[in-house]
Amino acid sequence: MKEFNEHTTQALFEKELLTEEQKIEIANYRSLNLFSLNGELKLFLYLSVLLFTSGVGILIYANIDSIGHSILIGLLLIVTAICYYFSFKKAPPFQKEKVVFESPVMDYIVLTANLLTCIFIAYLQFQYNTFGTNYGLAIIIPTALGLFSGYYFDNKNVLSLAITGLAAYIGLTVTPQSLLQNDFYDTNALSYSAIGLGIVLLAWNYYCTQIDFKKHFALVFLTFALHLISISCLNNLTEDFWFASVVILAIATFYFYKSSYEQKSVSLFVFTVLYAFIGTNITLFRIIETINFNDFFSFLLIFSPFYFIGAIFLFIQMIKKFNTEIKNDSI
Repeated sequence: MKEFNEHTTQALFEKELLTEEQKIEIANYRSLNLFSLNGELKLFLYLSVLLFTSGVGILIYANIDSIGHSILIGLLLIVTAICYYFSFKKAPPFQKEKVVFESPVMDYIVLTANLLTCIFIAYLQFQYNTFGTNYGLAIIIPTALGLFSGYYFDNKNVLSLAITGLAAYIGLTVTPQSLLQNDFYDTNALSYSAIGLGIVLLAWNYYCTQIDFKKHFALVFLTFALHLISISCLNNLTEDFWFASVVILAIATFYFYKSSYEQKSVSLFVFTVLYAFIGTNITLFRIIETINFNDFFSFLLIFSPFYFIGAIFLFIQMIKKFNTEIKNDSI
């Protein structure tokens, strides 16, 4: 990092974007070895929100018989209303561009309010069956509130929760139990729904980019779309009609590969390459299986260690190249 900073400063100086005095001042400032605790403090704030909301859920579960439903619902509603009150009171005016609270703590109060809203509505449904058998309402209401809060308060965490709720609404709920039972991967309809939702997210992100509306949310939509589309295509590669999934995955890989450079996102690049690598290997095995090259499998077993070592080496080189290119673009 130190070498990169020095290289960046020198590049700016050579391009005459910095004067000699400014270059010396920057070097003197870096020699103080100051560091920021901003990331660590935000991490602790995020953990405190998760611990608080988890504690509320445990409190309700452990004392539901002794305290009473009305009291628990009332207390939960009061705390949620207080969080929303301070959120709206301290929120900056709504704008199409990126806005921030004066205090970063308020972002986590907004997150707390939305998590408590989810707990409140889930409690109503579980205990009083408020929405009857229409369980979708119990999901879409906090999802709608989350979308509103995410955009109004410019909060990516809340927006991510809302998109997760949207996925749950169309039947993409993946709990640890359903993963163990392999429910998600046994249902092709869920895969098609996931691809559809991913395309909708990409379309919405493209529209927002064109009208300059909260363009900084692009990485959130791209990340969700990448995982939804890629995992669904990989799942469908094991089915009979796998060729269409190969085409969709190839198009998605090309699109997200370009997007990772546009967003300068290492995570988007890494997952795009990983999904493409897995999809390529599954496709090769399906082709070999279709052609029925039984004698070729013995060669694959011998060649596979060298293949994976080469793939890992190439993967590392691609990441290094990506980091170098985006750093040069930033300069």
